Amino acid sequence: MPVYLKDIEEFPELERFKSVLIIPCRFCPAASMAVRTKRPYFESLRRFLKTASYEELIKTIKSNLEKKGVKTDVFNSRWLHQFVVCMWTIRRRKKLLKRAKEYDALVVLGCEAAVDTVHDAVKSASCKVFQGMRSEGIMSIQPRLHMPGNT
Repeated sequence: MPVYLKDIEEFPELERFKSVLIIPCRFCPAASMAVRTKRPYFESLRRFLKTASYEELIKTIKSNLEKKGVKTDVFNSRWLHQFVVCMWTIRRRKKLLKRAKEYDALVVLGCEAAVDTVHDAVKSASCKVFQGMRSEGIMSIQPRLHMPGNT
């Protein structure tokens, strides 16, 4: 059962930093955005393993920070087993640590478990970790498949 998360688009506390790395979990937050916007979680033929509404949120957060002069980037995951932050392997956590050392702050788009995972992975880095979403409950989702041209 995925955790239902509410996004935070504005981060005034991050404006004091020069650089921020956005770390998105691709499971619960993406499912939450799909449910909230009543849009598909995955559109396999259009966006392979991407949730449009979640990608828009990430882009908005990135854009809002950049408008305030903060250098930002997204720590992307390319493989399915890397999508759920709270279940990252040691190797994935080491990659994050290496990348996090280049940034002043990290914003985790995920639940408290994802934040804990990131915090543990970057203990030896000097960056601050912020939670970019808040848990509001647990969702029960019923997946549906719509074939192209079939409504």
